[in-house]
Amino acid sequence: MKANRGQIERALDAPPPDIRFFLLYGPDEAGSAAIAKRLERAMGPQAERVDLDGASLKEDPARLSDEAASFSMFGDKRWVRVSGMGDESAPALAALLEAEAAGNPVIAVTGTLKPTSKLLKLALDHKGAMACISYQPDAREAEQIAIGIAREGGLRLSTELARRIVDLANGDRALMAGEVEKLILYLDAAPDRPREATADALDALSADNPETEIGPLVNAVLGGDLKAMHKEMLRLNESGAAMASIIRPLLTRAMLIANIRADFDASGRLEAAVESAGKAVFWKEKGTVSRQVRIWDAPGAARVIQRLLDAERASRGGRGAGELLVRHELLAIARQAARERA
Repeated sequence: MKANRGQIERALDAPPPDIRFFLLYGPDEAGSAAIAKRLERAMGPQAERVDLDGASLKEDPARLSDEAASFSMFGDKRWVRVSGMGDESAPALAALLEAEAAGNPVIAVTGTLKPTSKLLKLALDHKGAMACISYQPDAREAEQIAIGIAREGGLRLSTELARRIVDLANGDRALMAGEVEKLILYLDAAPDRPREATADALDALSADNPETEIGPLVNAVLGGDLKAMHKEMLRLNESGAAMASIIRPLLTRAMLIANIRADFDASGRLEAAVESAGKAVFWKEKGTVSRQVRIWDAPGAARVIQRLLDAERASRGGRGAGELLVRHELLAIARQAARERA
């Protein structure tokens, strides 16, 4: 059944026994992920979490209902989280909803689904499922989201600085959270020792410094140009810049590609989809961005975004292992792009 944000949040805070499946979808995938955290908190830190993905469910549609009905090995609560779910998972969802018993709640976070999606239709039509769509927040909502994220970490963020962070992150919730978290760490803020965010601190941490000139590296990685990527990484290393400085621009471009790809898939008109992105695509980059959109389909773009978010978290510990992980992820993404381009 269809649910609004308030209804899905209340259900996730105290999962009803008659709801087996929660579907969070839509263009604001980071917003859906934030809502999904409520189920994790409700189940508690001792609960056993089972992670599945669309590919495994396509191969074994019965696994979802089996996991939903299984008992925890340790006698604790148990819940199932599914990523990358699409229409290939519709048989698995049908089996879950038709099963005689399913005591463990199942939640899936995915991107935009077409109105004709079999998966979406199942979730909307069945009383044992709840589906909620997340839209990208407008500018004012995004500012309040940034302020709220900062407040939870003990950081007081002015509206002016929140607006700057929204612009830096292109309104994406996950990127905004990353920028705020960097400020929290930089200023040593915490709920029990609140700090005031400053423009100087944001300037010091901003990855938008044009002197780094990392646009060519972004295009090489997402365009699958391995030779150019190695050249740009060498240049970046010689300049003394941290590998972590590439992550935010890459995330921004990956999010842009994902949004344009969703419009392209819906309309079948790539040029119009690129134009609809407006100023987010610099006019000189339209051809490059269009080629990248053709390389990355919706599931592929989602995987890139998740890998970059994981790399960003790893890089916060400084150089060393974090730097190596970032390099590994960039190479993996570029190789995949090269395969898709071939």
